[in-house]
Amino acid sequence: MIVDSSALTEQVVIDIVASAFDSAGQRCSALRLLCIQEDVADHTLKMLRGAMAECRMGNPERLSTDIGPVIDAEAKANIERHIQAMRNKGFTVYQAVQENPHDSKEWSSGTFIKPTLIELDQVKDLDKEVFGPVLHVVRFTRNNLPQLIEQINASGYGLTLGVHTRIDETIAQVTANARVGNLYVNRNMVGAVVGVQPFGGEGLSGTGPKAGGPLYLYRLLAHRPDGALRLTFDRQDAERPADSTLRQALLAPHQALTGWAKEKPELAALCQHYADLAQAGVVRLLPGPTGERNTFSLLPRDQVLCLADNEQDALVQLAAVTSVGSKALWQDDELHRRLLTSLPDAVKARITLARDPLAAEFDAVIYHGDADQLRTLCEQIAAREGAIVSVQGFARGETNLLLERLLIERSLSVNTAAAGGNASLMTIG
Repeated sequence: MIVDSSALTEQVVIDIVASAFDSAGQRCSALRLLCIQEDVADHTLKMLRGAMAECRMGNPERLSTDIGPVIDAEAKANIERHIQAMRNKGFTVYQAVQENPHDSKEWSSGTFIKPTLIELDQVKDLDKEVFGPVLHVVRFTRNNLPQLIEQINASGYGLTLGVHTRIDETIAQVTANARVGNLYVNRNMVGAVVGVQPFGGEGLSGTGPKAGGPLYLYRLLAHRPDGALRLTFDRQDAERPADSTLRQALLAPHQALTGWAKEKPELAALCQHYADLAQAGVVRLLPGPTGERNTFSLLPRDQVLCLADNEQDALVQLAAVTSVGSKALWQDDELHRRLLTSLPDAVKARITLARDPLAAEFDAVIYHGDADQLRTLCEQIAAREGAIVSVQGFARGETNLLLERLLIERSLSVNTAAAGGNASLMTIG
């Protein structure tokens, strides 16, 4: 969670406690790293320590309990080892809980960990996830916000991120650059609701599709009508019109490819078909409670590895990749070099050649060829370090590519009442 100096401290502390310590910090979406602008860090942390000291820890069957036990003795031991390791490194560790005689009787017989606050020097001091009621804090300066976002992205994990600010520019800066699946503004960052905040991360935190999102059930089907996903979105758009502003810019290279393919009627028709089906660059408003604005965005994956041994399949793959606005990664061989020289400049700019493409960076794979080679390819992809990469395999000549597998899903939940009120309420009545 990123907190700047404009945020309302009282609300920040309430949301920190809920995000970091609810369910004893054992939610996958729980807050692990708190980044506070140094101008307000001392004041915010003082209030946070006071809130921690008021938490009651004990049997979760009682309504008065704020923090229950961690799941088992092994988890407790691992968390305690981490806390001690942080102490040994010289980091300041603060632990507090309300001293209640009724609660304390249970502490010795249960797997309880007091809510813990650890102050770090920099983001990279936290090199693993600690699954429990342990919150790490880093201070940052306003001018270093871009670098802070880069450091968070560099961890490779991207499930949830919160931001507390009353400055629209800061919200735009964080949402545009943070590579996370679920982003929360001026609210806590746990408790995603199906259909309201579709849930799932990026990179090391998930491959998609999001649980509770419009793509999820389609991923479970072995077969489906070609335009089924488009029909689903059309029904939603009839109720709440979508914002396709970004889509036009993403489609420019694809439109250039479509024009180039006029002398290849089958390819031109396929380009138009993919353009009709692709959903990249579309932002949709989701239903939700009053005072909260929830949106669901589909964005292109950065680079897609395209493997084919003939020009026809290479162009099919290129049509799919450009229709969603991604870049294509090609094998640097005679076939692909010759094809590259014949393409329009706008399309060339979206293609990278690599002698060893498996050693390059890519976010998805499209393969046309033999099943035996596909099996070997999948084994090679699975052996790579880093995030799991989706592989789509097809026989030569097949065109039924799943375009949504080339997309990233992002959910944004904004507490509109926190930054001066929800102006849309003025239109009611």
